[in-house]
Amino acid sequence: MIHNLKELAQLCDAEILSGDASLNINAAADIMTASENEVTVLSSTKYAKYLKDSKASACFISNSISSEDAPKNLVLLMCADPEISFLKAVNALHPTPKFPRSISKQAAIADSVTLGKNINVGPFSSIDENSAIGDETEILASVNIGRNVSIGKNCRLYPNAVIYDNTVIGDNVIIHSGAIIAADGFGYKYRDNEHIKVPHVGNVVIADNVEIGANTCIDRGALGSTTIGAGSKIDNLVQLGHNNNVGRNVIICGQSGISGSCTIGDGAVLAGSTGVADHVIIGQQAVIMARSGVASDIKPGSQVFGSPAKDRKVAWRELAALSKLPELFKKFKQLEKRLTKLEG
Repeated sequence: MIHNLKELAQLCDAEILSGDASLNINAAADIMTASENEVTVLSSTKYAKYLKDSKASACFISNSISSEDAPKNLVLLMCADPEISFLKAVNALHPTPKFPRSISKQAAIADSVTLGKNINVGPFSSIDENSAIGDETEILASVNIGRNVSIGKNCRLYPNAVIYDNTVIGDNVIIHSGAIIAADGFGYKYRDNEHIKVPHVGNVVIADNVEIGANTCIDRGALGSTTIGAGSKIDNLVQLGHNNNVGRNVIICGQSGISGSCTIGDGAVLAGSTGVADHVIIGQQAVIMARSGVASDIKPGSQVFGSPAKDRKVAWRELAALSKLPELFKKFKQLEKRLTKLEG
């Protein structure tokens, strides 16, 4: 979608410092690749070196970053938060496509299903008995929705997502392709040389404004609910076990695995490939750094690293010391030889 600079500045809370306000902008790009009729952003001095050679027509920038090297033909858009203004520009110039509001004749929908206003159900999708779909929700092709499922308003379910029975999903939720919501938890009891399956009769409850990545699996509770708090974002390829309680505005990055019955506090961040043992409590605003293994509770606001995870500064000092071991071992062998010689 094309906007002129005056429109774009108004949409993005920016001020045009100089240049032609009627200039049309048709795309957004990063500062290294942007070309004519595209807008870019300079949000960090780390990328300031690319400003002087930028081919972009406009650039979001803040007062805290020098613009002395900007080309004369580059229109500067001054704003308080260049990153957020640029994201608004991306949304304006590259809007998410709206799917036609219709129900495919190739969809299978039970008679007892309640459908909201202005919804889309794509071909080969199925919605089972006593489920309810809210207004403006988009269910794309080949989505499978079980019995007694409640999905709120303005949600989007991408192709091949699977929503098991009794799941509750709030408003403005995005579930990407291949995600499996509310499959059985992984629970067994070992008796008489046999694994006895623990029945999982709970459900999954997802609050408003949650996004769940592609091929992520969230298990339902054994008896109660697995819950995801409002505003939380879960990346692709995440495994979230049964009876977990994820707080509000939590970030869980790709390839992380959280065992059962954990509590993750509001605003916590679990970086990529994090592993969490069962029954662990991760405090509010805690940060678990990438590839860490968490086997015990993490205090609120702390930053941990390693396996087992510990305070990041301690972990880094230990790694630094570990890197010196070959040299220390060499010195030890020299001292051992000298000592043997002296004793002889």
